[in-house]
Amino acid sequence: MARKIEQEHGGAINRFEKGDVGNPNGRPKNTETLIQEFFLEEHNLKISKGQSQEILKVLLGKTKDELVELARNPEMPWPVAMMVNKIHRDFKKGSMHALELIWDRVYGKPKEEVEQTVNGGKPDKVEIVIHRPEKK
Repeated sequence: MARKIEQEHGGAINRFEKGDVGNPNGRPKNTETLIQEFFLEEHNLKISKGQSQEILKVLLGKTKDELVELARNPEMPWPVAMMVNKIHRDFKKGSMHALELIWDRVYGKPKEEVEQTVNGGKPDKVEIVIHRPEKK
């Protein structure tokens, strides 16, 4: 069990004893895993990560009304209905968080490029010297 240690500034930190686990339920499952497990449990059908990503791609291509209709469909797999409901709730709030997560999961995050100029654009001279000990 974690010990709570009071801090000088008024806050507190938790120190775990040896063998304690801070997250006993483990890491939350990602979207693809939820979809794969659903199809395996409910339909005895094993789908690949690529197939679960295809399901997400189809959802990204739907209109708002189509997503709402899918969420109300009682035969919709629960992970898909859960995602559709989350997207719809975020849309009402003006948030794009769920869509960004799905988009990044399916298509990957955009690559960032960084340019760096050193010494006014002139290349630095790099010299590597290796000293070998003399044999005795």
